[in-house]
Amino acid sequence: MIGLQNKKRVAVTGMGAVTPIGHTVDAFWKGIQAGQCGIGPITHFDTADFKVHLAAEVKDFDPTPYIDKREQRRMDRFCQLGVSAAVQAWEDSGLNHDLIGETELAVITGSGIGGLQTIETEEAKLLDRGPSRVSPLLIPMIIGNLLSGNIAIRYKAKNECYCVVTACASGTHAIGEGYRLIQDGRAKAVIAGAAEATVTPLAIAAFSNMKALSTRDDPANCSTPFDKDRDGFVMGEGAAMLILEEYEHAKARGAKIYGEVVGFGSTCDAFHITLPDETGEGAANAMQLALEDAGIAPSEVSYINAHGTSTPPNDAMETAAIKTVFGEAAYKIPVSSTKGNTGHMLGAAGAVEAVVCIKALQEGYVPPTIGLKNPGEGLDLDYVPGEGRRQPLEYALSNSLGFGGHNGTLLFKKAE
Repeated sequence: MIGLQNKKRVAVTGMGAVTPIGHTVDAFWKGIQAGQCGIGPITHFDTADFKVHLAAEVKDFDPTPYIDKREQRRMDRFCQLGVSAAVQAWEDSGLNHDLIGETELAVITGSGIGGLQTIETEEAKLLDRGPSRVSPLLIPMIIGNLLSGNIAIRYKAKNECYCVVTACASGTHAIGEGYRLIQDGRAKAVIAGAAEATVTPLAIAAFSNMKALSTRDDPANCSTPFDKDRDGFVMGEGAAMLILEEYEHAKARGAKIYGEVVGFGSTCDAFHITLPDETGEGAANAMQLALEDAGIAPSEVSYINAHGTSTPPNDAMETAAIKTVFGEAAYKIPVSSTKGNTGHMLGAAGAVEAVVCIKALQEGYVPPTIGLKNPGEGLDLDYVPGEGRRQPLEYALSNSLGFGGHNGTLLFKKAE
């Protein structure tokens, strides 16, 4: 471990995304700017007997440009989405093994639930046709770490390789851990991000029965972060990956640098298995740690991408936490949630929202909260309702909060 004064800078040199509003970073970002809503009727299964009929699916996605047909059959949908995003990011970065050694490259990914679609499919086979019909590939298809494993095998990444599982904070924690690896001099580059594919009968039924999902049937009025009439989140699916690279290494090879990761904070509420601590103490501490890691004052933050799930407990708690950390400056900083565009992608949310923050900094554009019409009581920050806005941005902060009380905050800086 190196001393604090010798911490390495961490650049973002590649990005990939597969989302409900675009299958590449460029298409996704255009969808964000256009206020596109990726929510619609569920097509993955028949919802006739369900209370919930809408989700933000990744529609008409073909992984064949990224993964050959044989390998696709060995991967659950979440892994196909994640590997596809990783291939995009790697190719975008311009890295190859003439530029970086196998033992200098790490992979850290996240998934809140892993291969749930495969679990449900193979369980049905077991019950309907007997144990001999269960796939021998079941286990490597469902375990969350095989997203990291498949990416590492593809790119011969022989440094650290593991999977973070912290529910809806998984993607943020995966990027944060990758950042720390490089910051501490233990890797030159990290493929970091997350994937999720839980628009399945079991997941929709379970989240619906715990009263977490919106039951509305209007796509434009079901994921409404910070709105007084919000009634739950909308399930989404997708993936995003970043190539994190030691700054001087990236600079020396002439890489394009999208931005820097400059801060990471991680805490736990230690409060409840699903509900956040309403005081917002844990979330506030995560933001404060990220600011301290970056060595900046709260007033220097230009934009906050909120976790903003559209559930009553989350939005109120996160607002309180932001006020705790930023004080009077909280009212001057635009705070938005992009889950009106994408739904809530659970473990992948933080990774996709990291892409949002980097693109926002790069282009000087604050994304809107598209489902918000009338803020709820006490929700009085600048949530950028309806339409985004152009303004200079220097630092962007992204929050992710997961079941179990897991809090993660990333802080990004505009590229010099």
